[in-house]
Amino acid sequence: MASATSIKLDDEMKGRVQHLAQARQRTSHWIMREAISQYVEREERREVLRKDTLAAWEEFQATGLHATAEEVDQWLARWGTDDEQPAPECHK
Repeated sequence: MASATSIKLDDEMKGRVQHLAQARQRTSHWIMREAISQYVEREERREVLRKDTLAAWEEFQATGLHATAEEVDQWLARWGTDDEQPAPECHK
């Protein structure tokens, strides 16, 4: 179910949205909904990444387990080759 929400835009932004809508043969409403949808999806992914990063940092602080940048770079350099290797083992 959709419900109406209002948004206040300054004249410049409103004109930009209208210009883009005309260029894309869409309505201003469609452009704004698409922009909000893309923003929310991007920010949700960013929030998941932030939480995963904090959890990984907390795990590292608790265990000290890690792989060096050099180990990871060497592993990634072999991706898609005949010499592809499993991920490097974490160590202290």
